[in-house]
Amino acid sequence: MNLIYNLFHGMPEVAWEVFLAILPIILIFLFLNAIALRLRAPIIKRIMGGFVVTYLGLVLFLQGVNIAFVPAGEFLGTALAELEYSWILIPLGFAIGFLVAFAEPAVQVMVKQVEEMTSGAIKARVMLLAISLGVALAVMTAMIRLLVGISLWWILIPGYILAFILGRFVEPNFLAMAFDNGGVATGPMCSTFILSLSVAVAGATPGRNPLLDGFGVVALIALAPILTTLLLGFFYKQKEAYRKRQCEKQSRDS
Repeated sequence: MNLIYNLFHGMPEVAWEVFLAILPIILIFLFLNAIALRLRAPIIKRIMGGFVVTYLGLVLFLQGVNIAFVPAGEFLGTALAELEYSWILIPLGFAIGFLVAFAEPAVQVMVKQVEEMTSGAIKARVMLLAISLGVALAVMTAMIRLLVGISLWWILIPGYILAFILGRFVEPNFLAMAFDNGGVATGPMCSTFILSLSVAVAGATPGRNPLLDGFGVVALIALAPILTTLLLGFFYKQKEAYRKRQCEKQSRDS
């Protein structure tokens, strides 16, 4: 009985919050359908069924976050911070960041949309690896910051300056995708598990303040995929330029 109580404790509040969040989207869709879209009944039924599935999925996911993800992050962060060799946080942060980003639902949706909109020119797997690598580097940097005590400004300001510089050397579509990737990377899995982990590590590390040193990891997670995506765009542009030069050379030789 205790297990069942713990699993469903607080679920009505979560269900109500999700209902309030998704209701405006449903109302806007129904309003636009009445005045402009005028979709056929089978399509509307399918969409409304999708809304129901989305609602149930969000409720179950957020309930799982509350009863498992956040506590697991806190317990893991405290345990890691109490290890004799604190440097182990750096490679573990990299691995955790990569795996969490790789499983992030918002990231999965984003990379599939990118592949569809570019007709396969940008593969979903390549973009997924770029985002996951960015998040991994961000979490690793956050762990280094916790251990060394670096101010967040010394990372964010140079990082965004570098992003704007790289933005001048990539195609406009890559620039837009890069900043969107930074947003989707800070999805529910990253912003719950990794944030809880970071705050717990800061709380268990001597000389560190959970408020000052624990927070900020989400800002780093938002920045790092921007940089890795822009670097990917830079290499894509160089590859395309090289291909064009080769084609021109072959046409001249022929």
